[in-house]
Amino acid sequence: MLSNTCKYAVRAVIYLAINEEPSKKIGIKQISKELDIPSPFLGKILQSLAKQKLLASTKGPHGGFSLGKPAENISLLDIVEIIDGLDVFNVCLVGMKFCVGHEERKTICPLHQRSGPIRNDLFEMFKNQTIGGLALDLKKVGNFIDL
Repeated sequence: MLSNTCKYAVRAVIYLAINEEPSKKIGIKQISKELDIPSPFLGKILQSLAKQKLLASTKGPHGGFSLGKPAENISLLDIVEIIDGLDVFNVCLVGMKFCVGHEERKTICPLHQRSGPIRNDLFEMFKNQTIGGLALDLKKVGNFIDL
């Protein structure tokens, strides 16, 4: 459902939340190594998030990335919207052309119609799930190393 780019973005933001310390920036090389994501690709992802003020970035030898706002104020939906957009919650699961522009139509394909409530529930879950909550849950179970 989510692109690999979006999955990497979510993992990186969770990593930053777990490792957050006041006034500390985490370098791209460290994040890349810890999460096993190619550094140039991760850099582009994190810059997109920084451009939208979800992350803060600093250039230079002591530069790096940190959260741009409290982890409790960053939802999964915030990240998905920046990276993949919100179409994932509206488009037909199998890409039927019949469903394109369905807002104006009264009929859509049966699969699109049946998946509507699931897409709505998923949207609400992404909207209500914060990075802070995920980071806290991962710390409790001790699995934050294997993001």
